[in-house]
Amino acid sequence: MEQIIQVYKTGELQLVDVSAPALRKGSILVRNVNSLVSTGTEKYMLETAKKSLVGKALARPDLVKQVIAKVKAEGVLEAYKVTMARLDCPVALGYSCAGVVVDIADNVEGFSRGDRVACVGSGHASHAEVVCVPQNLCVKIPENVDFESASFVALGGIALQAVRIANPVLGDKVAVIGLGLLGQITIQLLKAAGCHVFGIDISEQKVNMALENGVERAAVSEKNNILCVTREFAPNGFDSVIIMAATKSNNPLELAADIATERARIVAAGLVGLDIPRKAFFEKELELVVSRAWGPGVFDPLYSEKSIDYPYAYVRWTARRNLEEFIYLLSRRLVKVNHLITHRFPIENALEAYEMVLKDNEPHIGVLITYPDDTGRNEPPKTILLSKRQKSDQPCQPGKPGKPHRPVIGFIGAGLFATSTLLPILKSLNNVRLKSVATATGIKAQYIAKKFGLEYFTTDYKELLRDDEIDLIFVLRRHGSHAHSVIEALKAGKNVFVEKPLCTNLQQLKQIVSTFNQIASRNQILMVGFNRRFSPLSAWLKEKFRMIREPISIHCTINAGYIPPEHWVHDTQEGAGRIVGEICHYIDLIQFFTDSTPARVSAEAIGLNSYKPSDNVSVTLKMKNGSIGSIFYVASGDKRYPRERVEIFGGGAVGVIDNFKKTILVNKGKKESVKKWCGLDMGHKQEMEILISSIREKTQAPVPFEDYISTTLATFAIEQSLREGTPRNISFRERMAINRWKVKESIS
Repeated sequence: MEQIIQVYKTGELQLVDVSAPALRKGSILVRNVNSLVSTGTEKYMLETAKKSLVGKALARPDLVKQVIAKVKAEGVLEAYKVTMARLDCPVALGYSCAGVVVDIADNVEGFSRGDRVACVGSGHASHAEVVCVPQNLCVKIPENVDFESASFVALGGIALQAVRIANPVLGDKVAVIGLGLLGQITIQLLKAAGCHVFGIDISEQKVNMALENGVERAAVSEKNNILCVTREFAPNGFDSVIIMAATKSNNPLELAADIATERARIVAAGLVGLDIPRKAFFEKELELVVSRAWGPGVFDPLYSEKSIDYPYAYVRWTARRNLEEFIYLLSRRLVKVNHLITHRFPIENALEAYEMVLKDNEPHIGVLITYPDDTGRNEPPKTILLSKRQKSDQPCQPGKPGKPHRPVIGFIGAGLFATSTLLPILKSLNNVRLKSVATATGIKAQYIAKKFGLEYFTTDYKELLRDDEIDLIFVLRRHGSHAHSVIEALKAGKNVFVEKPLCTNLQQLKQIVSTFNQIASRNQILMVGFNRRFSPLSAWLKEKFRMIREPISIHCTINAGYIPPEHWVHDTQEGAGRIVGEICHYIDLIQFFTDSTPARVSAEAIGLNSYKPSDNVSVTLKMKNGSIGSIFYVASGDKRYPRERVEIFGGGAVGVIDNFKKTILVNKGKKESVKKWCGLDMGHKQEMEILISSIREKTQAPVPFEDYISTTLATFAIEQSLREGTPRNISFRERMAINRWKVKESIS
């Protein structure tokens, strides 16, 4: 199917052929009939993207501060790598569309296949033939409302929310600055509410259109003396002013302050400058409110992604209820938008629409993208071939002798870490073949496949499991889906690399162990992404401590940084928290240095309402061989301070790994050190080389499976210790079965 994307790094617009999106939990698949180009907002985004790196930095100083902090903490190379990966990732354009439901997730209620729906949301309601949209961002379309009108739903919701925030009452005098699409809809809503409305714009055409829409008075700001004409209309000033302009200039806000009455409310819904003119605001005691899109819930993952609604009695007008009300107003003809449509472009000519908007070479206001009639059409494919199949060695047959071959790799999921770190490393290796990637969205899969030279991409991950050539699967999805993906890949006969954690609960761990035992005779490799043990700095320091026969002490300090409570990492289903998802790294590292596994853990957390329980944790581990370890994991520090420090004590020696940039050994009064001059070396490259070598040479897994069991059980024990306030023992009744370990007892 075809979709419009933009590469933010260069500003280039592309119409790409991508696979249809996967159906996500809590969402519906919609075949678009129309989508609306938001000529103000999207033009602003396009112009920003076309700027140089310096121009982008000036436009987003908040992001520049984050980059500077990363440079100070992790070095220029690491910051550059991550920043470029973010900029290079394509962005789906569009956020307002209408079409027909073609599929529904099992947990979705209130929708059926064939329903006519209007949809909103950046990254969801895109300019694409088929879109996947969470149910709270979709509303049904009445029979007397056409798809073209319904595709204005996002703009209508934004305008309606701005009017609600302005809180006008019957007879109020309200000014609307900016008479583009949002402004034209806003004046109709205000008129329906019984307000006296004055419109202002720099375009005479838009002013005339507003007059046709029923605005009582309107003026062209560049031709009229606005203060004079508005004073005639509202001698005491306007009760409220709604700004719908799209400009970096501060002029709309200054004008709003000049024409408002005392103690008026100014609502900024458009993308405008917000440098408050203090004198005017102080003298009139004005109130400024920045309207939040189409209402409460739009930026809440629980609402927009999980479809958890707000209680009606406490949040009367949520995002979805605003959208439903706008569609209702369309059906009652209290708001009309058909006359606002000036251009229609079929999806195959969509780039012409954006060229017109950017160059502004002809008058336009409502620009629609149209899509082919779906009558008699097959569903868009979920898998797209980019290149012919390469001739390669036969796939690896675990346990069978033969010459080394190039492992053929498929990726299930691929986020920022994958695109900035793992994929570049794997692409640089000569002895692998990167074949396919599966992601939930077609544009992400298409981008990764083209950038890293993969042969095909898909939104159906099971296509990779059915591919007989692929013998190594990388599971790079969100934490909650790791266990299911690992089990499926193992059962399909694949070697598996899964990013940490291995799983998120004890039941999942039991299922993985059971599956691993069942396929033990195949000698498949299962590796978890605990990369720090493979860092050259870790290897060097362990070698220095190798001759020490007594138990050692290890302390890990992690300045992890704050993650907002609504982030998916904290979600019990998707992320499982920072103990399971991140502290596992340091448990594995302690196991590596001590050559032992945890026997007992104890944990304490800071009880602050502004943090999750797993954000600031102190953990103590007693290892089976008598060694001890401690992990001080904090989110309340400054991110400009280095992230990690590992200290090892034993046998009269002290070793330190300083943020994986430098390691030091002090022993018998002498000091040795190794330093990485090109930034951090956290072992990712060495980890990939060892994994690939193990598969090529058909050797044992680089890390024993029982180590992963120990690490995972330790994270669960830490969480239990926090809940119960007591230390927790970790005991195993272990026995060999088909050369693999079974867990008989977990945490006691």
